[in-house]
Amino acid sequence: MIPDELEKKNRPPELDLCAYPSKSIILASEERMVVRQCERKEVGALLEAVFPLIQVKTHYYDLVAARMAAELLGWYHYRIANLFALAGVIDGEIAGLVTSRLVDEKLGMSLHTIAIRRGLRVGAHLFAAKMEHHFDFLKQEEVWVIVESPVGLKRLMIEYALLDRAAEYPAIRHESGGVPTHVLTRENYEAARERMVAGARPLDAALAESAAILRPPAAYPQIPGYTRI
Repeated sequence: MIPDELEKKNRPPELDLCAYPSKSIILASEERMVVRQCERKEVGALLEAVFPLIQVKTHYYDLVAARMAAELLGWYHYRIANLFALAGVIDGEIAGLVTSRLVDEKLGMSLHTIAIRRGLRVGAHLFAAKMEHHFDFLKQEEVWVIVESPVGLKRLMIEYALLDRAAEYPAIRHESGGVPTHVLTRENYEAARERMVAGARPLDAALAESAAILRPPAAYPQIPGYTRI
């Protein structure tokens, strides 16, 4: 077989996913953050934002950044099925990222969330946007969730009333590994939506243009333990 045919056979099948409609969120700093879907061709900029965090142990940034980088590369090289990535963008700079994917039409697999701008609930807003896409736009029934940080897991369990799927079905594990699997059901999401999902649509032309080209952050000083190599 010629290489092009082998490559096609090695790519996973893809569902036809609807696009996430961009929105803006007013943060506590009074800055406007645009939340928008990323395109495969933008993976280079996303990796530039993520790679510096692989050296940061605080809040498990090193592990999450490494795993997210692998997911983005898998997406770029067509080695992961049905992935979508959302970016939080402030004045053109990437303030945070989330990755997720669909197992099938009903089941979603939440992958990772990184907040680069800290203290503004960027991560919480982006996780909510990710769940909004799964449930409101992709019409899924449940999403499996793991969180490497114990603090993050505690917050999500309180905010979304996640179900401990591992307690009920010990053999079922999220595809990221052996961390206990929690589940967000449509019922629990809808109960939390009004509190957790923020933002306004549509974007005005100027705001959309400000987020059209993604740039990695100029600095990461707000992350404890961060030192640039």
